[in-house]
Amino acid sequence: MPPLRINALVGAFSAMADDIDVDAVLEQVTSAACEVVDARYGALGVIGPDQLLSTFITVALERGESSDSTLLPRGGGAPGLLGAGQQAVSPSERAAEFSAQHPGGSSYLGVPIRVRDRVFGNLYLTEKYGGGHFTDTDEQLLVALAAAAAVAISNSHLFDDSTRRTRWLEGGLDTVHEILEQTNPVRSTAEALVHHGVRASQSDLTIVLREIGKGRGLVCEAADGPDAGSFLGASWEFPSMLENLTAIEPPLLLTPSDLDRLLPGSSPATPSVALCVRLAGQGDRQYILFVRREESPFIDVDHEMVRTFTSHVSLALELLRAHRQREQDAVFGDRDRIARDLHDLVIQRLFAAGLSIQSLRRHLVDSEALARVALVTAELDATIRELRDTIYSLRLVPQITPTFSAGIFALVAATSEAYARQPVLHLSGPLDASMDPALAVHVRAVLKEGMSAALRHDSPRALSITLQALPDRFEMGITDDGSGSADDSFGRGLTEMRRHAELCDGTLSISTTPDDGTRVLLTVPLTAQVR
Repeated sequence: MPPLRINALVGAFSAMADDIDVDAVLEQVTSAACEVVDARYGALGVIGPDQLLSTFITVALERGESSDSTLLPRGGGAPGLLGAGQQAVSPSERAAEFSAQHPGGSSYLGVPIRVRDRVFGNLYLTEKYGGGHFTDTDEQLLVALAAAAAVAISNSHLFDDSTRRTRWLEGGLDTVHEILEQTNPVRSTAEALVHHGVRASQSDLTIVLREIGKGRGLVCEAADGPDAGSFLGASWEFPSMLENLTAIEPPLLLTPSDLDRLLPGSSPATPSVALCVRLAGQGDRQYILFVRREESPFIDVDHEMVRTFTSHVSLALELLRAHRQREQDAVFGDRDRIARDLHDLVIQRLFAAGLSIQSLRRHLVDSEALARVALVTAELDATIRELRDTIYSLRLVPQITPTFSAGIFALVAATSEAYARQPVLHLSGPLDASMDPALAVHVRAVLKEGMSAALRHDSPRALSITLQALPDRFEMGITDDGSGSADDSFGRGLTEMRRHAELCDGTLSISTTPDDGTRVLLTVPLTAQVR
C-alpha cells in the first residue's frame, strides 16, 4: 500500500483519540476512505432515532482535475440501509439506483457502518480514479474505515446517552431537594417540577397537568418554556388517549396530531413530539407531566429517564404528604389528649366544686348569701357546658382534611359549573404549607363572593383567579373583563367580603373601569391574627 494511503488510514484511526467533534472525525474518515481506495467522491450518512439522516457528510477528492458536482453523493431522507450482516454493495448490485441519482457515475461502493448487529449508517464511494470498478482490497479497506466510523458514532451516542441520564438525574434530585426542603418559598410544588423538568428534558415546553375529578378534565397547574404563559391556568376536556395512562405504564409518545387533540394550540408550526407520563399516587392530586420538544426527537434514554425522574418526584411528594399527615396526626393526638384531660379532670373537679358550693345552702339563712351561691353555681354550670362544647368540637376535627389548593379547585369548579365561562386559575408559591386553616376559611369566602358577583352580573368573556403565597403575605386576585359595574355587581356581597378581610387582618381593594372589567385584590399577612 502506498505511504499516502497508509498515512490517511492511520490518520483516520488516530482522529478518534483526539478531543475533536464527532462530525470532524467522520469527515476525516470519509476523506481517508477516498484516499485509500482512489475514489473521487465520498459520503457518509448517519441515521438518527427517527430513521432519517441526522448527519450527511460529503467529500470531493481533487487531484488537479475539476470536479463534477452532479456526481457528489447526496443525502435526502433515510437511505436504503445496508443490513447488519451485509459487508458491502458493489456497483452491479446498486448500479441502476446509483445511475438514476448520479448520472455519469461509473463506479460505486457502499459499506454499512455498524457495531455488532447495530447499523448506524452507510459509507459510500464513487468514481474510482483511473476508471474501472473498486476491487476486493478496496472493499476490505473501506470496511475497516467504516468500523472506525462506527466506533466514533457509537462513542458519541454513549456520551450523549450518559449526558442525558446525568441531566435527568440531576433535575430529579434538584426537584426532590426543593420539594422536601422548601428551598424556594415562592415556587409551588408544580412550579418546581416544571422549572427543573424543562432543563432535565431539554424541551421547549414543560407542563404539569392536574386531573379534575376522575377523568372530568385537565387544568394546567404550572408551565415553563417560551410560550408557557398561554397555557398556564388553561383547562381542557380529559382526552381518551390518557384513559389508560398509569404511573406504571411507559411514557406516552405524542405525535403533532396527538398534541392538537390533547392540548389544542400546544403544537407549534414546526414538527414536534412530546412525552406524557403520570406521576404515582398523589391522593386527590393526580399530576401528569407533559414535555414537548421541537427539534431533536426523544430517544430511548429519554423514555427511560423520564420515568426515573417522575418516580423520584412522586416519592418526594409522597414523603411530603406523609410528613404533613404525621404533623396533622400529632395535632389531632394533642387535641384528643386535651379533650380527655378536660373531660376526666377539669369538668369533674368543676362539677365537684359545684356540688360542694350547693351543699352550703343548708347552712345559710341570709338571702344575699343564698343568691350569691346560686349565681356561682350557675356560672359553674355554664362553664361545664362550654367545656363540653369545646371537647365535642376538638373530637369532631376530621382526621383527613383536603389541602387548601384542592379546596380552591373544588370551589372554582362548583361555582362556575352553571356558567358558560371557565375561569383561569393561577396558583403560585407553597400555598398548602403556608396557609392556616382558619385563614383559608376567609379566603374561600372572599373568592366565592367575588366569583359569583363577576359571573352573575358582569358577564365577562374571561375570568382570571390568581393565588400567590409570598414569604410574608398571601395575595388573591380576581380579574374579569366584564361591564365593570362593581357596586351593582357585588351589592351585599361586598360587605361580606370586607368583613372576611377584616377578620384576618387583610386588606381588600376593588378597582373597576366601565366596560373594561373589575379587579379584586385581597392581601393578608401570613402572621395575621385570625378572628
